[in-house]
This record gives sequence, C-alpha cells and structure tokens, in this order.
Amino acid sequence: MRGRALVAGAVVAVGLAVFAVGHAATENVGLLKVRMGGDSRETRLVIELDGVTSAKVLSDGTADRRVAVLLNGVDTVVAQQGAGRGVVKAWTVEKGQGGALLQMDLAGPASVKRRFLLPPADGVTSYRYVIDVASAAPAAPGAVMTSAPTKIQPSPAIRAQFLPVKKPALPLKKVVVIDAGHGGRDAGAKGAMGYEKDVNLAAALTLADQLGRSGRYKVVLTRSTDVYVPLETRVRVAQRANADLFISLHSDSAPETNLKGASVYTLSDKASSRATRFVSRDDWFMKASLAGDQGVRDILFDLTQRATRNRSAVFAQTLVANIEGKAPMLRRSHRDAGFMVLLAPDVPAVLLEMGFVNNPEDEARLRDPAARTRLMRAVSQAIDAHFGEPMKVASR
Repeated sequence: MRGRALVAGAVVAVGLAVFAVGHAATENVGLLKVRMGGDSRETRLVIELDGVTSAKVLSDGTADRRVAVLLNGVDTVVAQQGAGRGVVKAWTVEKGQGGALLQMDLAGPASVKRRFLLPPADGVTSYRYVIDVASAAPAAPGAVMTSAPTKIQPSPAIRAQFLPVKKPALPLKKVVVIDAGHGGRDAGAKGAMGYEKDVNLAAALTLADQLGRSGRYKVVLTRSTDVYVPLETRVRVAQRANADLFISLHSDSAPETNLKGASVYTLSDKASSRATRFVSRDDWFMKASLAGDQGVRDILFDLTQRATRNRSAVFAQTLVANIEGKAPMLRRSHRDAGFMVLLAPDVPAVLLEMGFVNNPEDEARLRDPAARTRLMRAVSQAIDAHFGEPMKVASR
C-alpha cells in the first residue's frame, strides 16, 4: 500500500510539473507584429508571437459585428491598432484580463471561420496565431430558411467584463513615427556647442510630447535616447507600425557658416528605383499580401509608391507653410532627395532639416527650449492640418 501511495504521489507530482510547464509556456508571450491579407469575402489576420498561446473567442462577430478574442498570456506593453481590409474594418490589440484582447470591427455581416496556431517553420522563427473571418453568404433568391441562424452570444458575465453592450467604434488614432536623426556613435554634424544628434533628439521628444498630449495620435519614436539605430531599421519601424506619417528630424551643415534656415525633403523621382531595390531584398512590402501574379504585384507596388509620394509632397507643402514666419527658411525650402529614411513605398515621409548647426544663429535657436517648442508646435499644427483636410494632389 505504501508503495502504491508513493507511485501515485509521483504520478501526481509529474502531472503537476507537466501542467506547470505547459502553463508557464503561455505566460509572458510577446506580441511581435500583426498583419492582414484577404478580400471582401474572407480576411486573414496573423498575430506573430515569440511563444505559444491559447485563445478564447469572446464574440465571433455574429451578434454585433464585433469580434473579440482573448490571447492567454500574451503581453502587449503598448496598445496596437490598425485599419482593416476586406471583411475587417479596423482592429485593436490591448491589454486584457489574463492576456491580450484582440478586437475587430467588421465591415458587414461576418464571423470567425477558423483559427489555429502555427509553430516556427520554413525559416520563420515566430509563432503565428491565425484568425480567418468570412463574410456571411447571402441567401439564394427564393430559398426557404428551415431554421433560424445560430448566434453565439457571450454570457452576461463575459459581456459585462469584456464587451460593453453599446460600445462605440474602435478608436483609430493616426500613427506618427518621429525619427530623431543620428544617435550613438553616429554623432552627425558638429556645431560650436555640440553635435547634431542631441539637437535632433531634443526636438523629437518635444514633438512627441505635443502630439501625445493632444490625444489624437499614436506616437512612435525610432529612438528616445542616445543610441545608434541603422537607417534601414528606422524605415522598418515605420512600416511595422502601419504609420500614417513618418517625419525625420535633422540639423543641416554646410561648408559655409553663413547659410541658415530650415528645409523639407521628400523622395525624389530618381530615387524610385532605389526604393524598388530596397524593398525587393526580402520582399517585405508584399509579405502581408496574398500571393499573385508578379506583374500585378509590380503594378500594385508602383501605384502604392505614387500615392505615397503624393501624400508626402502634400504634407511637405503644409509643413513649409506652417514653419514660414516662425523660423528662418532656405530660399528653396521644399527639396527632393534619395535619403534612405524616405524609401518606404507605403508610408508618407518627410525629412525636416531644422537649421544649420554650424551657423551660430541657427544653432542657438535650435538649442533654445522656447524656440524649439515654437518650431515643433508649427510641425504639430501642420500634422493636424494634414490629417484634418481631405486628400489633395500635390502641386509640385
């Protein structure tokens, strides 16, 4: 009897250990990225994770055109959001009770069709939780419905905890990525009082604070301290954040110290081929799209790039107009260049040279907190104006 008890105790202990390991596998799982693909009939949302998770569907979309899925043990430090495509109108991922809460607003009658977890494989190092949302097929003309459709309703306790009965549409803030040029071992231009990297970072933090306090934007910084960030990584940050606007802040330098004033750069026509080579290295622009004919994908890329360049030029014009009168400007204030940070084909981007650090007047102005606040307020007002107006075609 004693031997049996010891064996039974050992079995229980092993069972508890296995449970503990399995349970620990679902704790502190990081959310890496969310991407989408699909059309008006079926949309796939893929959540990339650095570990294993299980999920619970709180609402499958049939009740109120709102899908809610709780990803157990997934930790999302910063809430994420994005505009949808196809069946999904918009999505958000935020911290929930026991994990990350994914919510999707649906564009019409639809529901969760399937969901599954893919382990790392074929060169992909992350786990992928896949959710397919399918549009409800309309009944054929003259068809007789034999029974009422089944609607999965969450229990009152779950609804009270996670899904308010009358919840407004998902709030989608515009995503603005602010890039403080240079940093770390890359000091940038040198002025009489210091290096460009410090001026750029101070301006970026000021602009981020202004936009954050407005409550209208989700602000992402490529760097918030004196660290080195490769140029290509800065572009990737904007693309992965689904940025609506990317603004890179720099301070100019020239052989002559008498040059002063701000200028705004957008991607030049000559740099279009460089952008094509840049994205084709690992095909990151097309990874979230469905596989298809290469010719169609090339056309899609070209159309996307053209639209992005137009939006960039429109914002550049607004930015110049807002800065004029608040800070000195170069005579030709809107310029074209092939800067690496402007190459993303799907993110409108500008590079603002705030002044010349090797010009005594400009450097003093760039290092003055009051003057810096005024300049960044002009930038934030330009951003407000840009997103507050209907899209137009750039005049350049």
